[in-house]
Amino acid sequence: MPSSKGGVQPAKPDYIKWLLLAGLVAVVAAFAFYAYNRYHPKVNVDRYPVRGIDVSRHNGHIDWQRVADSGVRFVYVKATEGGTYRNPLLNEQYNGARQVGLKVGCYHFFRKSGGGAQQAAHFLRTIGRRHLDLPLVIDVEDADNDKGVDNATVVKQLKIMIDSLEQHGHKVMIYTNGNGYKAFYQGHYEAYDLWLSSFKAPESIARLGHRLQQYSHWGTVDGVDGDVDMNVFLGTEREWKRWLEQF
Repeated sequence: MPSSKGGVQPAKPDYIKWLLLAGLVAVVAAFAFYAYNRYHPKVNVDRYPVRGIDVSRHNGHIDWQRVADSGVRFVYVKATEGGTYRNPLLNEQYNGARQVGLKVGCYHFFRKSGGGAQQAAHFLRTIGRRHLDLPLVIDVEDADNDKGVDNATVVKQLKIMIDSLEQHGHKVMIYTNGNGYKAFYQGHYEAYDLWLSSFKAPESIARLGHRLQQYSHWGTVDGVDGDVDMNVFLGTEREWKRWLEQF
């Protein structure tokens, strides 16, 4: 018989291994549940009945009829970024969404190091004479954007871009997240409608007064392969129709 100081140690009973494995699975499941609910809040469809998505080239080719059949009511299609980039799927995504009766808008990703006039001109050239049901959106945020540009410069160039779009007869809405709200929107552009990216329940931040909320980057919608950004209009059906009358 081996001594207590050496030799072969007795194997752990199988039930202990299974208990350890079950415990590990439980921890992983609990973390996944927390993460899902943290970054994918439940949205009361009775309270916010108008749902939408936003898409770019990353979403690829979309079956828009299936999207419409799933209950989606509106879509924002990325048109441009900075002074030169154009979404290569803009025509396909715009035309497909309109053909099935979705309300369609276009957005521009604002490059912080770019001039507002140049970016406005690029955006306007790209959307051309397309009929849009929703206001033009300028997406301004720090994520995946140019470093080293101070907030005051961004706010100034953003004003130049907004003025140019308005001079061409367009309504403008700002898209940003919590950090961008404080850095670029609050105290500067609160007269403009806000599309806010936040993983919080819409009613918990209604005080911010935003019109649209992007509440998840990892939604699933029939007709779109992979994850898609999910949005809601913060209002009733009647308020939605009244809002659309402006555009």
